[in-house]
Amino acid sequence: MKVPKKKRGIRILLVEDSSLHALLTRETLSESDKTSYEIFTVKDGVEALSYLYRIDGYEHAPKPDLILLDLNLPGMHGFTFLAQLKKNAELKTIPVCVLTSSEAGMDIKKGQPLPAPAYLIKPLDLDKFETTFSDVIMNLLQ
Repeated sequence: MKVPKKKRGIRILLVEDSSLHALLTRETLSESDKTSYEIFTVKDGVEALSYLYRIDGYEHAPKPDLILLDLNLPGMHGFTFLAQLKKNAELKTIPVCVLTSSEAGMDIKKGQPLPAPAYLIKPLDLDKFETTFSDVIMNLLQ
């Protein structure tokens, strides 16, 4: 009897310094009945670049299908990380969804010159977060 090969989930690199927000994101994605996800979490932009360049302990890291990027990171701000990412020919094709808790228009305007296909304000309401987040992710990966 042949065992069916398990289809891999969508690989997501979550760049998030808040363990609470990372948990919320993971829980939201794990509850999806439409798609399965493999989520790899790093805490800042420097660690994310190590992951993507496969250095410093990430030599066997799989290339993500999508990056979820918090803007307000310690050390390297999310915009700085995004600018570095877009300089690399192989990595700049990975879709990025910028996650931020800031509703300030300045954050969004500042990010517009950098080609991130989506920006998502992290709502405090769990149901709203789940709905909005799922909609944005589905649109990015179509």
